[in-house]
Amino acid sequence: MPHAARAILFTPPGAAAIAVIRIEGPTVGDFLARHFSRRAMPLRCVHGDLKDAGGALIDDPVIALAADGDFADINVHGGPWVVASTLELLRRSGFEIIEVEPGAALPIEIVEGETILDREVMSHLPLAKTEQGVRMLLAQPANWRRFIGSNPSPDAIRRVLEDDCLTKILHPSRVAIVGAPNVGKSTLANQLFAQQRSITADVPGTTRDWVGEIANLDGLPIMLLDTPGVRETSDAIEHHAIERSRAIVSSADLIVYVIDATAPLTPATATTETALRVCVLNKADHGVPAGVDYDVATIATSGQGMDDLRRVVRQRLRCDDFDPTRPRVWTQRQRDALARGQLKSVLD
Repeated sequence: MPHAARAILFTPPGAAAIAVIRIEGPTVGDFLARHFSRRAMPLRCVHGDLKDAGGALIDDPVIALAADGDFADINVHGGPWVVASTLELLRRSGFEIIEVEPGAALPIEIVEGETILDREVMSHLPLAKTEQGVRMLLAQPANWRRFIGSNPSPDAIRRVLEDDCLTKILHPSRVAIVGAPNVGKSTLANQLFAQQRSITADVPGTTRDWVGEIANLDGLPIMLLDTPGVRETSDAIEHHAIERSRAIVSSADLIVYVIDATAPLTPATATTETALRVCVLNKADHGVPAGVDYDVATIATSGQGMDDLRRVVRQRLRCDDFDPTRPRVWTQRQRDALARGQLKSVLD
């Protein structure tokens, strides 16, 4: 039975090089005939112009039509305006727009696959933000078939259950950088972002609010939160930012606690309950003070020590093994099947 006319945005929200919008249902052919400048060919990629009802050009996408014509993938340029305009045209043409919450997987019933595991892979693919994550996810059906065929021991099954690396790749951990004013937190954050996102200056209080964005730690994406330094201040805006940052820090999965090698005894931040912590001694070119415990020494202005910091953060989060041949779990259905000892049902 053909699906009702609907459109699904497979690409996560935000700017991207290409955004993929799948349209399906009985009116796919009519829509393409009205709004696409060329004839869509089954199992072929066709490049042409997509125009709105008034004839105005929206984009020049590549469209791939299914063999039976029941659905087509519209590959538009990934700018927010282009995506929004295409979805609005589809809505006005009678397509139901399937909304997916940011950070959520696609509904499994709208993706294709021979098994439930195949469909779980495809539904979570838009959440894979790094090349390592894509490779790891796509390899899972073959990994699981191999693992099940090896008649694994209870210990091997337990190790798979305890491995949540793929889950953390698909749902990035929140990592907060905290410290006293002017210890180099924002410079450190910019190094982890691999570009300048936070304003840096040798003036206490430069960061007025927390800055949060995805950083790629050699394959592990994290939501990196750069917070303002905690200090007494009469600046109302800075005071409000500091109070807000306390809640951000308390909800973080890991704290990067930055100490200034030139003033190691300066209070860094309010006490938090977060168990995981990495202590960074920044400005280490000024020497390492005696009696100060730290995990990584860095010189944030030059990038020295950043490889070590990325490695330690990955280790603390227990996600530093990106071997794509290992079976991983990333859904509750898979965990429940393993917990019941029903390995074959993971592949159902």
